[in-house]
Amino acid sequence: MRKQPNSRMCFLCGLQNPVGLKLAFYEDPEAGQVRAECSVPDQFQGYPGIVHGGIVAAILDEIAGRAVMLDGGDEDLMATLRLTVRYRRPTPTETPLTAVGWVEQTSGRRARVAGEIRLPDGTVTAECECLLVPVPDEFQKRWEPEKPYWKVYE
Repeated sequence: MRKQPNSRMCFLCGLQNPVGLKLAFYEDPEAGQVRAECSVPDQFQGYPGIVHGGIVAAILDEIAGRAVMLDGGDEDLMATLRLTVRYRRPTPTETPLTAVGWVEQTSGRRARVAGEIRLPDGTVTAECECLLVPVPDEFQKRWEPEKPYWKVYE
């Protein structure tokens, strides 16, 4: 598997974000998927021992968005236009989790992608469907100064 780049301050992948999750994402080209292993600390709980639903949605949004980066697509920035999350069962804190994302369909410059969060036994706790579109020019301009820090850190 090939590691994807990280940023500095992204809540999910930013390595310098003091309150972020600092996730690492890996491409599995043969499976057509992107994966991240994580354990969400208790500080991100909603109910005791349960990951807050907003954090679950954020992880799903990121894994789905990174699926379009397979095959070197990290130069074409995309943003979420729509994210639909289905919470199947509570996602526990302090537990090894696997987030998986894949592209279901591309149409022109849009992509329909999906993702899920799995427990160690493979049980899916949450899943999503996401519609991604190219970022507006103003986003691209704001991204330019950050590009040198968007890289694979070993």
